[in-house]
Amino acid sequence: MKKFILLNAIILLIGTQFKVQAQNPGQHNKEFVHTVYFWLKNPQEITDREKFEKSLKTFINSSKFIKTKHLGVPAMTDRPVIDRSYTYCLSLTFASKADQDQYQKEDLHLTFIKESEALWKKVLVYDSESIL
Repeated sequence: MKKFILLNAIILLIGTQFKVQAQNPGQHNKEFVHTVYFWLKNPQEITDREKFEKSLKTFINSSKFIKTKHLGVPAMTDRPVIDRSYTYCLSLTFASKADQDQYQKEDLHLTFIKESEALWKKVLVYDSESIL
C-alpha cells in the first residue's frame, strides 16, 4: 500500500510539473524576438536620423545579450498588407526571455532611450517567443 501511495504521489508531482510548464511556456529557454518600429518626428531631417542611428548602433553593437540584430528602413514593396509608414525597424533576437529582460536594464539601452526619445513620435514593440 505504501508503494502504491508513493507511486501515485510521484505521478501527481510529475503531472503537476508538466501542467506548470504547459501553462508557462516562457519558462523554457526558447529564442526570443524583439521587434521595434520607430516613427521619427522629423524623418526628413538628416541630423535627426544620424543622431538616432549613431545612438542606436552604439547600443546594439555593445549589448552583451543580443544574439542577432537587424536595423532597417521600409523596403520598397507594395502590397495591400504592407505598412511602410515607419522610419526604422529594429529586430533583435535573444537566446531567451531572461536575456531580453537583462537587455532592457542595460545602461547602454537606457542611454539610447534618453538620447533618442525626443526624436521619435511613436514606437511600437512586438515581442515573441519561439514555439519551435
